[in-house]
Amino acid sequence: MDPWVKGIDAITLFVEDLAAAKAFYLEVFGLPLRFEDPHSAVFMFGETAINLLDVRQAPELIAPASVASPEAGARSQFTLAVEDVDAMCDMLRSRGVEMLNGPMDRPWGIRTASFRDPGGHIWEIAK
Repeated sequence: MDPWVKGIDAITLFVEDLAAAKAFYLEVFGLPLRFEDPHSAVFMFGETAINLLDVRQAPELIAPASVASPEAGARSQFTLAVEDVDAMCDMLRSRGVEMLNGPMDRPWGIRTASFRDPGGHIWEIAK
């Protein structure tokens, strides 16, 4: 059996302002909080946990690698499948989210739009 078959269990995102990131995920994504402690907040996207971790705790987790600042630029994007990209953009805007781009039809046949969370992480919605 292939050891990678189980999928991604958790993704940890480093955030400078845990309270702001937690509020964003509660309000924008409308997800219940699965776990929290003074340094983290965890939300479930299907079977995958998104762990928001106070950036000051990150060096212990990833040493000897270094933690980059949000100003260093995006190095990843997380894509969420939705039924209606345009309607989701309207809902996100009504919740105070500024869209980075879209909705737009991509040459590879999907419709997308992207936005940034308070920690600088890029999220894409797609159909």
